[in-house]
Amino acid sequence: MNKMPITDADLHAYVDGLLSADRLADVSEHLQQHPEQAARLRSFRQQNQALHLLFDPVLDEAVPPRLAKRPRSGWQLLQQYAALLIVAVGAGVGGWYLHAASQSPALAWLGMPADASLRMARQAAVAHVVYSGDARRPVEIDGQHEELLVKWLSKRLGTELHAPKLATQGYELIGGRLLPGQSGPVAQFMYQHPDGQRLTLYVSTEQVQNHDTGFRFAQEGKVNVFYWIDGAFGYALSGSISKSELARIADTVYAQLEVQRK
Repeated sequence: MNKMPITDADLHAYVDGLLSADRLADVSEHLQQHPEQAARLRSFRQQNQALHLLFDPVLDEAVPPRLAKRPRSGWQLLQQYAALLIVAVGAGVGGWYLHAASQSPALAWLGMPADASLRMARQAAVAHVVYSGDARRPVEIDGQHEELLVKWLSKRLGTELHAPKLATQGYELIGGRLLPGQSGPVAQFMYQHPDGQRLTLYVSTEQVQNHDTGFRFAQEGKVNVFYWIDGAFGYALSGSISKSELARIADTVYAQLEVQRK
């Protein structure tokens, strides 16, 4: 009897451990005959592990008290919806008053925009986890072609970019790639230490409405992020190193970019 062809769905199910014993044997045989497919699956597995490292700590967080409460009665829910409707109407009349407050993540559930720079930091952390753990192709253009890489990313973002030099900090540029942002492309530069530790610098031009230029810190799972807005640019430096060490490197990055803009 002819075997059913191996599909991408089979390969993903193989990585996730969801195949039946018979189908598992078929896919295993297929991977032995197609080493390029086996390499793809190793990359998938590494990305899965990286995402688990980033998001699994959330599973251990305590349930917020407001979610642990017993469900409200129908009358209480009706009162709550009426209150929300009043808030929405009031917001339409006094929107100018709530403009500054609308940057708070706590108001995002009301349909107001969360802090754009914090959202950028979270995107940078996820991109760091996904690509820094990729052994086969962590970058699209390697560091040996730095000039080509910078020109290409500058063209795609529509503005002149610079890749900071971090050799004095023990990190060398190994390349970069183009990533999707909220409304357009963003750039990622990747650096590596001789011990294998990697840092990524995420560069966005989507923060033009945010004039907060101070350094801010965020932590997503095991990834530390220092991020800041400077003119039309948003930057986020991510790495699984100590906060103090990352802050020192972030200072170096900021200083270099400041000089290059002048």
